[in-house]
Amino acid sequence: MSLFSLEGRTAIITGSSRGIGRAIAEEYAAHGANVVISSRKAPACEEVAETINAKGAGKAIAIPASISEKEELQALVSRTSERLGPADICVCNAASNPYYGPIGGISDDQFRKILDNNILSNHWLMQMVLPDMIERRRGALIVVSSIGGLRGSPTIGAYNISKAADFQLARNYAVEYGQHNVRTNCIAPGLIRTDFARALWENPDAEKAFNTSHPMRRMGEPRDLAGAAVFLASDAGAYVNGQMIVVDGGSTI
Repeated sequence: MSLFSLEGRTAIITGSSRGIGRAIAEEYAAHGANVVISSRKAPACEEVAETINAKGAGKAIAIPASISEKEELQALVSRTSERLGPADICVCNAASNPYYGPIGGISDDQFRKILDNNILSNHWLMQMVLPDMIERRRGALIVVSSIGGLRGSPTIGAYNISKAADFQLARNYAVEYGQHNVRTNCIAPGLIRTDFARALWENPDAEKAFNTSHPMRRMGEPRDLAGAAVFLASDAGAYVNGQMIVVDGGSTI
C-alpha cells in the first residue's frame, strides 16, 4: 500500500465547503479516506459531498457545524462516529477575521472572536476527537494556520497573532499526545486564491504586482495545499510531529 494511502480512515475537515478545506477534502477522498464536509451552511456542505461521491473514491458526508459553538462541534464528532466511525484525521481549517486595520482600533469583542474561533475552537475539536485516537493509538491533528503567524501586519495583526498561537498549540499537543501515536502539525499557507484574498485577486493591478515580485510569479491555488495535508495525514508523515510546514511558493523568503 502506498505511503500516501488514506484507505480505511475517517477525516473531519472544518470549513470544507469551499477553498482550502474543500481542496483537502477532495484530495483525501481521492486517496481513499471517508471525509466529513463541515461548515455553517448545510446546502454548501451537501453540494461538496455529492461532488466527491460522484467521483467514486472515498465516501463523503455533510455535517454542518459552527466552530464558534462547542455543542455543535461535539455533535459533529458524535455524528461522524455514528456514520463513519471515529475520526482518524482532524483538520482544523475554519477560521475568521472580522476586523481589518491597525490593532489599536480593534474592539474587545472582535479580538475575542478571532482568538475564540482561530485558537480555542481548534482546542475544543481536537480534545473531542482525541479519546478515540488515543484508544486506537493512531491519529493526525492538522491545523491550517498562515504565514501571517510569522510576521506582523498593519491590517490583520490580530489574525496573525491567532495564527502564531496555532503554531504553539500544535507544538504543545505534539508534546502531550505524541506518546499515544497522535501527531499534531500545522500547515502555513501563503496567499491563496480564496475568498479571504478576493480583494487582491479581483484587482488585476494588485495581482500583477504580487506576481511580479513572487518567486514563482503566481498566487497559490487551494489545491496547492492539499498535498501537504495528505502527507501529514498519511503514513508518509508518520514521524512528523509538532511542525509548521510553510506552503507559500517562496513568499516568506
